Amino acid sequence: MPELPEVEVTRRALAPYLEGLSLRAVHVRQRRLRWPVPAGLTGLLAGQPLLQLQRRGKYLLWQFAPGTLISHLGMSGSWRLHLHQPPPPGKHDHVDLEFAAHDGVRVARLTDPRRFGALLWHPRQRGAVERHALLAALGVEPFDPRFDAAYLQARLRDRRAPIKHVLLAGDVVVGVGNIYASECLFRAGIDPRTPAHRLGPQRCARLVAALRAVLAEAIEAGGSTLRDFIGADGGAGYFMLKAQVYGRAGWPCCVCGARIRRIVQGQRATYFCPRCQR
Repeated sequence: MPELPEVEVTRRALAPYLEGLSLRAVHVRQRRLRWPVPAGLTGLLAGQPLLQLQRRGKYLLWQFAPGTLISHLGMSGSWRLHLHQPPPPGKHDHVDLEFAAHDGVRVARLTDPRRFGALLWHPRQRGAVERHALLAALGVEPFDPRFDAAYLQARLRDRRAPIKHVLLAGDVVVGVGNIYASECLFRAGIDPRTPAHRLGPQRCARLVAALRAVLAEAIEAGGSTLRDFIGADGGAGYFMLKAQVYGRAGWPCCVCGARIRRIVQGQRATYFCPRCQR
């Protein structure tokens, strides 16, 4: 599933080419995504400039004066950018956002084979988009200055669940997907099965630093491609080439030489070093 790095890579690829341009039309070929794509988007947004393309957690926020389009990539979604007239849509090309440009047309095309993604509308009269039900309970952004060891320890104080479960939940810190949770816990030297409330200030500080480092490296590498994810330019993500534990069960640890273990937590695979992570 595309997580924070993949969504941020997509945002950075789209924003320089689309921000400030006026939307000409929204072409919806398949409304049945995770939730139905709202009808009448062209009527609402025709002629409206894209003020800003933002990200909140793993959501893309297309900011227009009348409101915000909220986009989620689900398990297999991606936005592709076409700087000129796009090719004919394929079977899984469900939505086109068509913008007027000085040299013709630019199109952001949503492709989603499994249709678990979403494209929803939040009108401005309902208040800030952060109040939307999908966004209201999200935790702090990992690169926000407020995300520090003191914040993390305070939010973990009453959490008895394993720390990896808490990282994936998204209500403490956003955007930490399964791959990145395993990788940052390895770098922080924390066993993924550790009850979250047992992390003290030193381990919280190591975890904050590891989260930021892993996510920044993943963004720089274009995200992680396992099956479906591609960037807006059609390229794959290469963070998996840097992974130190994820997908490496039975391989020697790059630090101590012990065999990397694989367990299942909450129906998700977890990889860790039984010697380095305590």
